[in-house]
Amino acid sequence: MSTTHDAPEALDAETTPTENPARQLHLAVALDGAGWHPAAWREPTAQPELLFTADYWIDQARTAERGLLDFVTIEDSLGLQSTDPLGPDGRNDQVRGRLDAVLTAARIAPVTSHIGLVPTATVTHTEPFHVSKGIATLDYVSTGRAGWRAQLSASPAHAEHFGRRTIDGFDPADLASPEVLALIDDLFDEAADFAEVVRRLWDSWEDDAEIRDAATGRFVDRDKLHYIDFASRHFSVRGPSIVPRPPQGQPLVTALAHVTSAYRFAARSADVIFVTPFDTTQVGSILDEVRSEITAAGRKTSQVRIFADLVVFLDSDAATATERKARLDALDGTEYRSDALIFTGSAAELADLLAAWQAAGLDGFRLRPGAVPHDLDAITDDLVPELQRRGLFRENYLADTLRGHLGLPRPQNRYAATSSTTTAALEATTAQGVSA
Repeated sequence: MSTTHDAPEALDAETTPTENPARQLHLAVALDGAGWHPAAWREPTAQPELLFTADYWIDQARTAERGLLDFVTIEDSLGLQSTDPLGPDGRNDQVRGRLDAVLTAARIAPVTSHIGLVPTATVTHTEPFHVSKGIATLDYVSTGRAGWRAQLSASPAHAEHFGRRTIDGFDPADLASPEVLALIDDLFDEAADFAEVVRRLWDSWEDDAEIRDAATGRFVDRDKLHYIDFASRHFSVRGPSIVPRPPQGQPLVTALAHVTSAYRFAARSADVIFVTPFDTTQVGSILDEVRSEITAAGRKTSQVRIFADLVVFLDSDAATATERKARLDALDGTEYRSDALIFTGSAAELADLLAAWQAAGLDGFRLRPGAVPHDLDAITDDLVPELQRRGLFRENYLADTLRGHLGLPRPQNRYAATSSTTTAALEATTAQGVSA
């Protein structure tokens, strides 16, 4: 087994049911083009000519579903892929261009049956109303399997696509400077407001707001649609949504976090948090910090699942996997590094690592296949059976919704609770008046 890593990039932003007595781990995969290695599209088994077809993404989701994975995430951005996090790099030897993640997930939904679908949608420069209705629609199309990965952007080039605001460029070496930290904190604060607006819009219809009574001519109970009247420094949104409350009530919100400001945002806003430890000691320290932020946000740690991200190159043994990555590095002209741990080895060795990190307190793992289809197939056909042999992964899907896969309850509607409280108070007042 071999693992490598580089410094993390700071910008890449009830009661829980018990699944079984022997706690099992959760698994997801992150889909991105031909794989996470920049030269993966040049592999003999790659299909770069199919990257912009629906079938390509459907096949990947079906492969993950065959492995009983909890969900897939789909990468997206407001700019072309680049080795420079703040703008284009001018390279033409790596994959550039991608399909819209939310629309891609909507195409996958009808031809899958269990796997969760979690597209990325950027919060910076985007309107929460649009994201809320897009993800709510995905939840309907998938019958309760939708989620959303909230991502922010600090790129000046992305801002120039919209012309509504400017974001000053900065040297990544200055990430610790007060000016850059203030910018990042403000973007995460905006992201938290964005996620709150999205959640409130999902709740703006009560579950039984649709009457659909042809005899009386009443399709909707207007009293069960609510203005959210959200106002902050970043947004002013009245609501309600145009999409009725989604099947899950609240589709899953996820976020990738590397540093304290990102942990704080994710603790406030996310149901699943992706973190990037490089060893077991870091697993413990990151979990302590994230759970502290969750508690500070007034939430229960049982309401949040914490996954570790890993880039994986899986082969029959570590030497073969290491050689394959080295060959891809040579094609790309540089050693591939990542914000997450890079694992090269066998399925059994990866299972050892996942088991150790799960014992340290993680709920699950989001695996980034180094090259598709090779590493995605290996996750499904080699890693999953190995985990099943160890009793660490389920033998069948046990739920029909994404929240169900993760043991997360369906949230109550905040406005319905308010309405019930108000109604009860009025009834009590009326009763007191009658008895007097």
